Amino acid sequence: MTFNQPQNLKTIAEIINAKYIGADDFQVFGTNEIHMVRPGDIVFVNHPKYYDKALNSAATIILIDKEVDCPEGKALLVSDDPFRDFNKINTHFTRISNFKEELHDLEVGDGTTIHPSAVIGNDVKIGKNCHIFPNVVIGDRTVIGDNVIIQSNTVLGGDAFYYRKLNGNFDRLISVGNVVIENNVEIGNGCTIDRGVTASTIIGEGSILDNQIQIGHDTVIGKKCLIASQTGIAGCCIIEDEVTIWGQVGMASGIRIEKGTVLLAKVGVNRDLKKGTYFGPIAEEFRDYLRKEVRIKNLK
Repeated sequence: MTFNQPQNLKTIAEIINAKYIGADDFQVFGTNEIHMVRPGDIVFVNHPKYYDKALNSAATIILIDKEVDCPEGKALLVSDDPFRDFNKINTHFTRISNFKEELHDLEVGDGTTIHPSAVIGNDVKIGKNCHIFPNVVIGDRTVIGDNVIIQSNTVLGGDAFYYRKLNGNFDRLISVGNVVIENNVEIGNGCTIDRGVTASTIIGEGSILDNQIQIGHDTVIGKKCLIASQTGIAGCCIIEDEVTIWGQVGMASGIRIEKGTVLLAKVGVNRDLKKGTYFGPIAEEFRDYLRKEVRIKNLK
């Protein structure tokens, strides 16, 4: 998330009542998750296992649960609960309405048709010549390009599935990102695309999604991808251009799929994949999978 205008370290520290290490006027531009941070971003870390990764990331402000040596050119915010205070910063700068308030500020392009039963949140932009079918739900801050088709019962911009265990219960990391649907995308019936935690979940130009597809927070789908029904893609994945994904594929979080790859039905993806055609419950090159099946058959 990028703030509407730059802030400084002292101001942020006052918002969360935290100690800080760095100059009062150290500039702060926004917040981000570790895999997406840029200079000027705040990233949070609350476990020693990940201290080095956060401290050595591109982020220049580290919200941390222990005072440590501050890397040169960076600043620290020392908090007894960085997860909580990350939420506090994000919600301070982003209004969370979740359909409780109708503030709107809706922009709709020429030639776009929206069925009266569709529900649209606040600060939404919809481009030209789009077709929004019955019972579509479009969450706050969603951006939709031109010539987009969204069929019935699809939900854009639901909360990210991002929790921690706290005192025997689950505590949510509040999502302040959005969903971006680029030009010429078609989305089928009953799909769910979660908004980013701090950034955008993106469906690239010209991509086609079948029915009943789940796409997790901060995932980026490239251009001209084809995704068949009942596919589940976890958060923070990067699927490059012109990837084909057939039905019931399941993908773990943080995966990158190289341009032009084909995932056949029911593939389980637990690692990054280079360009190729894959099959099997743990993705294997299709020819290797067939050779293995032949060898097993010949053992009988």
